[in-house]
This record gives sequence, C-alpha cells and structure tokens, in this order.
Amino acid sequence: LDIFLGSGLAGILMTTMIGQLNSQVNASHCMLDYLNTWSNYLTIVVARLIEASGLVHASYLIQIVVAAMAGKKIESREAPRSDLQNIFFFGRCFMSLGILVFAFTVTLVALFNGQTTMWEGVPN
Repeated sequence: LDIFLGSGLAGILMTTMIGQLNSQVNASHCMLDYLNTWSNYLTIVVARLIEASGLVHASYLIQIVVAAMAGKKIESREAPRSDLQNIFFFGRCFMSLGILVFAFTVTLVALFNGQTTMWEGVPN
C-alpha cells in the first residue's frame, strides 16, 4: 500500500481517470464537433504516420500466428497483396519485431543490472 500511495501511482491514476472522463463525455455527446478540431486531426495524422512507418507492424505478425493456430483464415476486403507488397509488408513486420526485441532486451538488462530510475522506497 505504501508503494501505491507513496510512489505517486495513485495520483497518476486519479488524474488520468478524471482527465479522460471529460473527453469521453464530450466525445459521446458531440461526436462530430469533438473530432473536428486541429488537435484531433494532428493526432490522427501522427498515428497514420506511425502506422505507415511500420513501427508497430509486429502486431500483424501476432495476428497471423494466432489465426494460424486457430485454423482460421484472415478475411480482408482489400485486394490480395502482390509479391512486392508482400516483401514490403513483411520487411516492415520484421523490422518492427527487431525493434521490439531490442527494446525488450535493453529493458531487461537495465532491470537486472539495477540501472533504473526507481527510488529507494520501491523494493527490488
């Protein structure tokens, strides 16, 4: 309990919940007005750029593996990809997977070496 209250985690969660509630209420009652702002447009543009970069394409590999394990075919309304598109798609998938594995490795090495920015009150 001391970690939860003393670390500031309780304050972070409370601030997040209160801050998000206002946006959810506005968005549910005035959907088009809420979406028709420059800040939301900028958010969508940034999200589309991140998606186009392939940074989060590792999630598509997870989708393909889970569908194969379930024995289900992935249905799409898009036309089948050409060979060049497949190379580009899976290239971004494996690039994303490489970045994910690298970040996970760096995080684990830092945790096991005690190289975190956690303060003394948090137990190891």
